[in-house]
Amino acid sequence: MNQFMDQDFLLSTDTAKWLYHEVAEKMPIIDYHCHINPQEIAEDKKFAHMTEVWLGGDHYKWRQMRFGGVAEELITGDSDPKEKFRAFAAVLPRLIGNPMYHWSHLELQRAFGVTQPLTAENADEVYDKCNEVLAQYSARDLMRKFNVKAVCTTDDPCDDLHWHEVIANDSTMEIKVLPAFRPDKGINLEKPGFAAYIKRLSDVCGFEIKGAEDVVKALLTRIDYFHAHGCLCADHGLDYCMYEKPDKEQANAAFEAAMRGECPKKDAADAYKTFVTVACAKKYKELNWVMQIHFGCLRDNNKPQFAKLGPDTGYDAVNSQSGVENMAPLLNAFAENGGLPKMILYSLNPNDNTALVSIAGCFQGDGITGRVQHGSGWWFNDNRTGMRNQLTELANNGMLGCFVGMLTDSRSFLSYTRHEYFRRILCELIGEWVESGQYPDDKKQLTKLVEDICFYNTNDFFRFNV
Repeated sequence: MNQFMDQDFLLSTDTAKWLYHEVAEKMPIIDYHCHINPQEIAEDKKFAHMTEVWLGGDHYKWRQMRFGGVAEELITGDSDPKEKFRAFAAVLPRLIGNPMYHWSHLELQRAFGVTQPLTAENADEVYDKCNEVLAQYSARDLMRKFNVKAVCTTDDPCDDLHWHEVIANDSTMEIKVLPAFRPDKGINLEKPGFAAYIKRLSDVCGFEIKGAEDVVKALLTRIDYFHAHGCLCADHGLDYCMYEKPDKEQANAAFEAAMRGECPKKDAADAYKTFVTVACAKKYKELNWVMQIHFGCLRDNNKPQFAKLGPDTGYDAVNSQSGVENMAPLLNAFAENGGLPKMILYSLNPNDNTALVSIAGCFQGDGITGRVQHGSGWWFNDNRTGMRNQLTELANNGMLGCFVGMLTDSRSFLSYTRHEYFRRILCELIGEWVESGQYPDDKKQLTKLVEDICFYNTNDFFRFNV
């Protein structure tokens, strides 16, 4: 009988165990989408205590603490760090079946050598031990510990990329840290603050933005700036996938309404979003960037808490009206405009998996392996069930062997264990197929499959050259 989260955690067959321990476990990590602050890498941040590195900014953990009845003061407030740790420790044992239970213990095991389950009873002991170990590590040390070779942060077009310049010019830093272009604030014009953002973008670009074409001009200018700083990809976050004929007049009408502080009509807003997105996609193709689209999220649902805490604090949910049916005409618009870049598509709604894989299959070509990808289980789907479903759907209707694998989508330097979690699930699934006679027990082919999905496909697809 297996022990709690031992070396064969999630691995039930001999093939799965061999694939993980002899192949997947040894592969480096490329984290091509995360929300780590590049300043913390540039300054090689040292963390004051375990609560800062483990609970600070982690809205995944914050949600679970709220489920467990923890007072907000002990979650996002100014309470004593040890008290916050105790509060999370008291909640954790109730998270049976939740990936947070696994992630938390993987982080404790891999980074701090803590192998016993965390509970309210041993919280103080674990906290003290973790702090002792943490004192030996900086941000870069943690990245090296997890064998990270490259990361892409998430950066606004207005960002001057100063901290990326600092990192790039630091001869002691061997890990690639590249920006990723995230133009959401210039595209999602129905969001509060759009007019103020356009003013800021105008100031950065040095010309007045008067309409949709000027927005495109500004974003293309900033894409060039990002490209000069080593950027290899863009990421577009959409509440729903939109498509409306990219009519310039409608786009400008929506822009003008938003600049007046009004909410544009949906068809006009979608025309604007499509207009700008199609133009960006063409530029990405010219530069050989990878374009990621994340969609299907209901954001900031608890308005009183949003007013207090702001975005990305644990009040988002899955959108059942994700607009997945618009992905096909959107990609077709890219193609008709001569600008379909390499792409990764993610929906927060798992019901969209089959649609996304089948749509992706319609836009392969140009001699590019896996040109349009179905992205890994995202956010509410990066659990065992969600990952297995995504991998199985991709295998059923696409090509699993060209998949670019996992990412953390995280703000934490401890979240690289999510790559381990993914790799164990991948090896278990492949092991099941091999031992049931669905794929040959061919160690050479199996090794290549797993190495590619864990590392080489990502390295080649994005052109990291690590």
